[in-house]
Amino acid sequence: MFAMLRSLWDYRGFVVSSIRNEFVARFARSRLGGLWMIIHPLTQVAIYALILSNVLAAKLPGIENRYAYALYLMAGTLAWSLFAEIVGRCLTLFIDQGNLMKKMRFPRITLPVIVIGSSLLNNLLLFIAVLAVFALLGQAPSLEMFWLIPLTLAVVALAAGLGLILGVLNVFVRDIGQVVPIVLQIWFWFTPVVYPVGIIPEELRSIMDVNPMYPIVNAYHDILVYGKVPDLQQAGVTVLVAIGLTLLGLFMFRRAAPEMVDAL
Repeated sequence: MFAMLRSLWDYRGFVVSSIRNEFVARFARSRLGGLWMIIHPLTQVAIYALILSNVLAAKLPGIENRYAYALYLMAGTLAWSLFAEIVGRCLTLFIDQGNLMKKMRFPRITLPVIVIGSSLLNNLLLFIAVLAVFALLGQAPSLEMFWLIPLTLAVVALAAGLGLILGVLNVFVRDIGQVVPIVLQIWFWFTPVVYPVGIIPEELRSIMDVNPMYPIVNAYHDILVYGKVPDLQQAGVTVLVAIGLTLLGLFMFRRAAPEMVDAL
């Protein structure tokens, strides 16, 4: 672990420049540039809001804002988009960078760190856009928003741990890369991002107990929509799961790194 941290520090310039170059290259010759990272998720929010707001708006107690459902949806999307982006990109990371791993000697751990840094940058821009939309819709910011910092770290740890595990496995069993996007889509609909948990029948709510993203998304809703401190005990369980997955992912990555180059 300490060797990985030391190598990351030694190659910090490579990590920072890679994140910057990826950001620039993604939107080269684009007139709107980085705005596309904001436009895409906000467009999805607008579509869901237009289709479902009339159905679900009445089922959001405790929110007096007439745009309650749009606020609820944006808060949940902010959490889920960061998680899904890190997992999705880590899933194919080592396959996509196979030629680089074969030709150059560098700490392999920098690859997922670059993905995490790039995803955090995207999420930060989306967060700024969400705050602007919230202000336009009459939802004022609150001091409780500072709780988003540890919650974001929890999302990153959960997604990075799971992404590393799946990314390593995908190198050796390519079926993983086909199954995971389907699982993520199912997982999304079993997480209360586009609907309040109150509409779920009582007998099915036990499913939420095994969903580590539920406490995180719920905490985002509490902070951004209801303006209150999240349930720390509930979120703490996800933090423990995230730490466990991160340690397992780093262990698998370190053990499998030499074999991955041969497999690629």
